Amino acid sequence: MTASANFETQPRAIIHVDMDAFYASVEQHDQPKYRNQPVVVGGAGGRGVVAAASYEVRKFGVHSAMPMTRALRLCPQAVVLPVRMSRYRQVSAEVFSVFRESTPQVEGLSLDEAFLDVSASLALLGSVETIGASLRAEILKRTGLHASVGMAQNKFLAKLASDVGKPKGFVHVADDGVRSFLDPMPVARIWGIGKQTLPKIQKLGILTIGQLRKADPAVLKQVLGKRTEHFLALARGEDEREVVASRPEKSISREVTFEKDVSKPKVLLAELQAQVESVTGRLRSQGLLARTVQIKVRDPRFRTVTRSLTLTAPTASTQVVFKQARRLLQKWLGEHLNTPLRLLGVGLAGLESSAEQGVEIDTTKQKALDKTLDAINRRYGDGKATRGLAMNIGKK
Repeated sequence: MTASANFETQPRAIIHVDMDAFYASVEQHDQPKYRNQPVVVGGAGGRGVVAAASYEVRKFGVHSAMPMTRALRLCPQAVVLPVRMSRYRQVSAEVFSVFRESTPQVEGLSLDEAFLDVSASLALLGSVETIGASLRAEILKRTGLHASVGMAQNKFLAKLASDVGKPKGFVHVADDGVRSFLDPMPVARIWGIGKQTLPKIQKLGILTIGQLRKADPAVLKQVLGKRTEHFLALARGEDEREVVASRPEKSISREVTFEKDVSKPKVLLAELQAQVESVTGRLRSQGLLARTVQIKVRDPRFRTVTRSLTLTAPTASTQVVFKQARRLLQKWLGEHLNTPLRLLGVGLAGLESSAEQGVEIDTTKQKALDKTLDAINRRYGDGKATRGLAMNIGKK
């Protein structure tokens, strides 16, 4: 048998890693007094939304994307902590560095979740379970956080495996155990069967994946149409999608929805300054420069507008980006007679590697200040070190 044939018949080994209650777990790790406490991360105001919920608070019915007011009604004793996105990105970078030590085939789905194709790593690193256990142990060692790991022959099964084991999950779906794993599961666990499709399938008497797998395709087609074979393939545990290595970010942005509409330019500029510091800090941490600056505004009537401009040369300077973002915002406010804003955001696009650029428009003094503030915020979290204007956030 040739080397080429060996490669073609090599079994697929896919791992899905999902950090447990990521944002909330980071906060509980960094602030030990909140460990084993019901922690909710998100906005505390009337328009606040739950970004993450610890497992201690989930038993009360609290979950991500829930309005904060409802979360606190369900669990009045919950500890509400603000989002520290720069800290979560820092921890995420450590986690992904662990992934890439096992394989370059890493498809990031979010800061705390990824697929890994370790098929080519088996000969060197051992079985898929050995690699999965090593990943989980190394993540815990470096970050102090727990991850759930699912292992299987494809992405669909690996994702389900990590989900059913949470928290601290470690589930391997062997090739000869696919049916016993899938058949008892609710049919809603199949990707693509949502709130509209599920009742129609249930009316056919199909409640489990096993029942779907055994159903008459002609009957299913009346409900699922052209997607019938796709869903049947998933019910059999078949999924041919490849793990696609993640590409660098195409843009970086940050926005905030105000608890109350804001009309004072001084307060809006303070928020804009804080957002610019955040996005340019991310830019520098990744060794990138940006050519395009964009702002996003939304008024009380939910009308959303974006404005952008392209710089003459790429930059990672907070001062340069803020100057242009301020110009865009002030122009919009002037055109709309200081209309109150419900939302304000800033974004950077046209990203390029700083190592490939010979043009530098940032002054040495400004670069030194940015470097110092970046170091402080990496260690202590977003906003711990900021320029004076940003300190006006929340002032009336």
